[in-house]
Amino acid sequence: MIVNKPGILIYSWQPDPDYLREICAGIEEEGVLYEIRQSEGELDELAYTAANESMLGSGIGITGSRMAMQMSRLPKGKNVFELDTPRFWQCRNLGANSARAIKKMPFKSLSFEKVFGDEEK
Repeated sequence: MIVNKPGILIYSWQPDPDYLREICAGIEEEGVLYEIRQSEGELDELAYTAANESMLGSGIGITGSRMAMQMSRLPKGKNVFELDTPRFWQCRNLGANSARAIKKMPFKSLSFEKVFGDEEK
């Protein structure tokens, strides 16, 4: 018998491996399981499908250097977070935020202003 464990699904299409590694590290830091699946498609479609197929209702889509976090009850295209060519710390925080959403915890910042103030604009 195959039993699916509750976890965050990551649907990817030709992802940047460094970005994908950081997303996974962020999820792991929050103590939540994840599964990576390869699938062709647009970013919004990947994120939407991942969230709706996840038992926990949280999913991430990644294509190349673009990524989005989605929750199962939101309409397609209404991503919670979306990043394009981010810094590695932003990828890690995106992964952590996907886990924090299901744990009902406050999100980590993804913007430079909230993390670094006016220093790195």
